[in-house]
Amino acid sequence: MERTPSPVLPGRSIDIELGGAQEVITIDLDGLDPNPDDVLELLKEGNCKVWMWTKLAGEYWRRGWLDAAERLALAGVDLFKSLQANSSLPPVYTLLANIRMARARQAPKMRLEGARRDILSEPLKDAYYQEAARLLNDAATVANDVGEDESSVIVAFLSRGILQLAQRNMDNALSSFDGVLSRSPTNLVALMGKGRVFYAQKKYQPALKLFQDVLKLSPWCVPDPRIGIGLCLWALGNREKAKAAWKRSLDVNPNEWPAQLLLGLEQLNQSKDWNRSEDSRAQSAQTGYKYVEMAFNTNKQSAAAANVLSALFLRKGNYATALKLAERTVQYADTLVVLSDGYIRAGLVSHAEGQMAEAMKHYMAAKEGIPSNIVANVGLAQMHIHNDEIPAAIDTLDRLLTPPNPQKSLEAMIMLASLRAHPRRGVSGADAANEKLRARDLFERVVKDIQITDPGDKQRTVRGLGDDGDLWVELARLWQGDSLEKACKALKEALRISRDKPGEDGQDARLLNNLAALRHLEGNSEEARILYEDAITNAAKSAEELSTTILYNLARCYEDLREVTMAQEAYDKLLARHPEYIDAKIRQAQMLQSLNQVNDAHELLKQALASQSGNLNLRAFYTYFLLQAHLYKHAKDFVFATLKDHDKHDVYTLCAAGYIIYHQARESRDPSPDGQKQRRQGFVRAAELYEKALSLDPMCAVAAQGLAIVVAEDVLGSFVAGSGSHHEDALQRAKNAREALDVFAKVRESVTDGSVYANMGHCYYARDEFERAIESYETASRRFYNGKNIPVLLCLSRSWYGKANKDQKYNAMQTALNYAQSALHLQPNDKAVLYNIAMIQQKAAELLFSVTPSKRSLEELKHAIDQAGHAQKLFASLTADTSHPLPYSREMTDQRRKYGESMLRKAADHLATQEEWESQVREKLDTARQKRQEEKERVSALEASRVEMLRKEAEELARQRRQAREEALAWTAAAKAAESDDEKRPRKVGKKAKSTPGDGVGSGDDVVDGGEKKKRRKGRIKKLSSPGPNAVEDDREDEAVFSGGEEGEDTKPRKRVTKKRVVRDDDEVETVSAAPPRKKQYKSKEVITDSDEDM
Repeated sequence: MERTPSPVLPGRSIDIELGGAQEVITIDLDGLDPNPDDVLELLKEGNCKVWMWTKLAGEYWRRGWLDAAERLALAGVDLFKSLQANSSLPPVYTLLANIRMARARQAPKMRLEGARRDILSEPLKDAYYQEAARLLNDAATVANDVGEDESSVIVAFLSRGILQLAQRNMDNALSSFDGVLSRSPTNLVALMGKGRVFYAQKKYQPALKLFQDVLKLSPWCVPDPRIGIGLCLWALGNREKAKAAWKRSLDVNPNEWPAQLLLGLEQLNQSKDWNRSEDSRAQSAQTGYKYVEMAFNTNKQSAAAANVLSALFLRKGNYATALKLAERTVQYADTLVVLSDGYIRAGLVSHAEGQMAEAMKHYMAAKEGIPSNIVANVGLAQMHIHNDEIPAAIDTLDRLLTPPNPQKSLEAMIMLASLRAHPRRGVSGADAANEKLRARDLFERVVKDIQITDPGDKQRTVRGLGDDGDLWVELARLWQGDSLEKACKALKEALRISRDKPGEDGQDARLLNNLAALRHLEGNSEEARILYEDAITNAAKSAEELSTTILYNLARCYEDLREVTMAQEAYDKLLARHPEYIDAKIRQAQMLQSLNQVNDAHELLKQALASQSGNLNLRAFYTYFLLQAHLYKHAKDFVFATLKDHDKHDVYTLCAAGYIIYHQARESRDPSPDGQKQRRQGFVRAAELYEKALSLDPMCAVAAQGLAIVVAEDVLGSFVAGSGSHHEDALQRAKNAREALDVFAKVRESVTDGSVYANMGHCYYARDEFERAIESYETASRRFYNGKNIPVLLCLSRSWYGKANKDQKYNAMQTALNYAQSALHLQPNDKAVLYNIAMIQQKAAELLFSVTPSKRSLEELKHAIDQAGHAQKLFASLTADTSHPLPYSREMTDQRRKYGESMLRKAADHLATQEEWESQVREKLDTARQKRQEEKERVSALEASRVEMLRKEAEELARQRRQAREEALAWTAAAKAAESDDEKRPRKVGKKAKSTPGDGVGSGDDVVDGGEKKKRRKGRIKKLSSPGPNAVEDDREDEAVFSGGEEGEDTKPRKRVTKKRVVRDDDEVETVSAAPPRKKQYKSKEVITDSDEDM
């Protein structure tokens, strides 16, 4: 049974017939009463058809009276069921389903447990959707039983598609809308629904096309397709057109909230553009919040609008309203992004109110929804920090910033770097160092992202990160141990930020002091002095402790600048304020010691020890003072007293004790067995002390270096009595040197001191690796001692001496002599250095005497002999020295003098031999040079001859080409002249032949029967005027025909070609085509011209 379609009413009213059309009551649709009781009674009494019920219910719904509409629909269902009018039920069921979906749009998605402000009790969306689905299924069941018309089928499909779209069942929704469009291609609801599906599937271009089609079909369609058009354009990157579409939608529908919300969000995005001016951004923010507030007032169930307003009230400090809006966002959010934002807003409000447990719960809920949400992870990390769960905070941020799904967040990177740089309990030294390296890398990445080339670019202060002075201070602290340059750069940036900060008077004295200290450590004392002075000026308003520290640093800087008087005044001023400032007293003692006022320095240190005998820094400096004064016995007693009475685990004291014991053992000269035993015990004791220091501080480079020295020297033959052979002792020394080198190499990585390189040079020398020993010594001398350390210079001289003897190189011996002379210049009275110089000079002459003449020069030999003579004088002087003690044996110097005398007796012979050899070499060189010159001249002559020949050939070729061009030009000119004459002559002959046809022009074959001209001649010439495939073959014969006319009668006739038969007119074509091809033929222009005239 099919239902009658609803009639089209001409006006906004419905007529209801009562009592069999005896009475008609008209219901004005524009004047409906919100209470539907009267309308309901009329519908029942009039036994109205279903379309009236749905029409009136729809009018109530359109006015927003959902309860009245639902009452009418439910009453209609009851009535039609009682009347068993099943055919009328599907439209009512469908209407009820749509009413349920309308209620679902205003219902919350979920109820937040523990909500404090926005407490809800109404049913959830899912309950309404389930009821709508049940009603649609009931409608479909009844329709299958009774059947329904086309319009009802379309409405059912549309309703089901809308429900599927609301439940985000996109594939089924698309099928439903496609089913409608297959029946009605211009159905607006189906087109809008399909566009929404495409937009949800990120198919923005097809969605845009559908929304535009809807707008063309119905410009006043509600919901407005301009909203969808703007969303698609925004997603495609055309922001301006999207904004224009929303503005147009707002103009058409001023009371609709979607356009208001979208325009508000767009303006808020504009307010976050740092490339715009501050006033422009503030204006955009104000406009954006105004739009969003209008949207929320229109639709208080809008989660997106509530989310934005929650952030606004949170910023204003209105936590109650912010929390209510955040809870509204959570409960009404339809998308995961908005839901997570709502949880974050609720967490931020709880965090600001100090309710950390609630805040952590909200942050965790936001992270569960979107694990990569930056704000949620940062908030959760802050909660872990508040609960003193630093490892958990680091893990949270580390997961956020590292693969497989790393997020770009400068704030999170800064936070993670600070946590890694902060020392934590239960972390080993190695792990802590590794954490600092990772923190430094994170800070460097942040700095790289916020640094720009244009100082005026506003991006420098993105979210205030570029102007965070603490960031730069922490970065400087991390770089301080590895790169003073980078640490200074970071502190300068922090100082700039402090100076540019509004409301700041002057510069931060702490930053100035730290920057000055770094410059001081770099060796830039002059710049450090200026910074210290600025710092102490700006520290006048600061605490006393800061001024005291800066004044001490300034005094140390004066010391390094050799301004002793100013340094003394600064220390006096400091001690006047704080008489027990031990560090100042220590520096005063050091200054007195450097001025050779050892007793005064000693007295000052005793006073300091009397007041603070337990100060380990003071005791350490006093130990150093005693060692510098060569008071080793007093130093030993004082060191062991420190270990016994104060701190037996003090690393510095242990290292000092190890050095003192080692020095005593090394300087022991007792050759007796007991003396050798005590020496070895001393080495063992020193090694034990160094090992204990390393057990307490595995990174102690001094202890490691001391232990390596003991390992390297404990087996030297001059210190211990070797029990094995000399070869075995040498192998053992090389092995120990190798082990010591490994230790020194590791020490070098942590200690930048010349002693490390000098010790490495000793080990290389012990292994006869003279090149590497020289490299180590030179590094120590140049980088650390400025070429003025006498022991290192002597070690360089010794290494070059060993290399010269090994390689038999005179230049290397001279380098050794230069280093020894440099050491003598620094210490002129050192007789050991004089002995070494004499030895090197004598050995240089000996070396040149031992090599062949080809490996030396006459100049070198003369120079070496002169030096050997100087060495003789030095040996004689050293032998005659009777002072005591001497650093050498007088007998040895006398033996070297005598050896030098015997060696120099052969000097004349070596000079003569060298002169003779060099003379022969010069002769050979002159001969070879002459031969090379002759050969060069011969080759030059040959080359000149070849060039001359090529020149002549080129000239001849140019002449021939020039002549050829001239001949070609002449031939071309002649040919043109001849061609011009030929064009004129045939015309005259043609006229003559026409006037006297009986002339004997041509051959006899051309005339038949008394001179009558053949008829085919004219035809033949006509054929030639139109060249065809056979025209070329007849050219020669035509030339014969006209040759007589051109040359005259007296010209000798050409030989005719005998023909086998007379050609008839009818077989002319066959004969011509049968003629054999010729190699090369040319048409006669004259024949063609005459033929044209004859025609």
